[in-house]
Amino acid sequence: MSDPVMLVGAGNMGGAMMRGWLASGIEANSIAAIDPSPSPAMDEMMGENGIIRYPSAPDGVTASALFIAIKPQLMGKVLPTLKPVLGADTVCISIAAGTPVATLSRHLGDVAIVRAMPNTPAMIGRGITAAVANAHVSRQQHDFAHRLMAVSGPVEWVDTEDQIDAVTALSGSGPAYVFYLAECMAEAGRKVGLDADLAMRLARATVSGAGELMHRSDDDAAILRKNVTSPGGTTAAALDVMMKDAAMQKVFDEAIAAAKKRAHELAEHG
Repeated sequence: MSDPVMLVGAGNMGGAMMRGWLASGIEANSIAAIDPSPSPAMDEMMGENGIIRYPSAPDGVTASALFIAIKPQLMGKVLPTLKPVLGADTVCISIAAGTPVATLSRHLGDVAIVRAMPNTPAMIGRGITAAVANAHVSRQQHDFAHRLMAVSGPVEWVDTEDQIDAVTALSGSGPAYVFYLAECMAEAGRKVGLDADLAMRLARATVSGAGELMHRSDDDAAILRKNVTSPGGTTAAALDVMMKDAAMQKVFDEAIAAAKKRAHELAEHG
């Protein structure tokens, strides 16, 4: 085997990345996984594709990229065991929330590290990832890491780790905000007389459809909003409530600031 892309943690997100690599044309014999107990579905998928799985970091195998997709609370235990697969040209990519580059370097050494923050739509190839590289990452490693992350959606590079905390608050946690929006819409629909199940079906289809429309359109979100809003109509009546005194904007300002603060606290203790 040539130096493989080595996935550490074949869970939901790691598995999504692996499937994306295969779909992008990376040969199965150029991918390996380190996971002592993957789910039966992941174990079956790796077996069907001929992907080698190791229960722990193997000796005698050097990774071209080490893609770390384990839970943050496992980092202190797992990271020190990964040194056997690190070579001079290995780039380490971590998607563990709240784990700063300094923590990764403390366990792995002065190696090329990319800290990335994807979000859960990556599991269907519709995510977005923000990433920051340390000073050891070469242009070639940067481009390689970008290709590996881009299989789940667009990749945006930021200059500082503090920006990763802000990204975590906006897009990392963002899918939950959208899901909660659907919950609120459905509950409001129930309160004005709709059957609860029907209200949820309408809300789900509306949120997902509007998201897809925004995805396909080149127009700004504000333009799309205005396109739906007839003067004096029903949409305008609803938006008058949401936008009065910037009420909804203030809620999001406070919520995302709180999420960024918590992301920074987790990173400090990472």
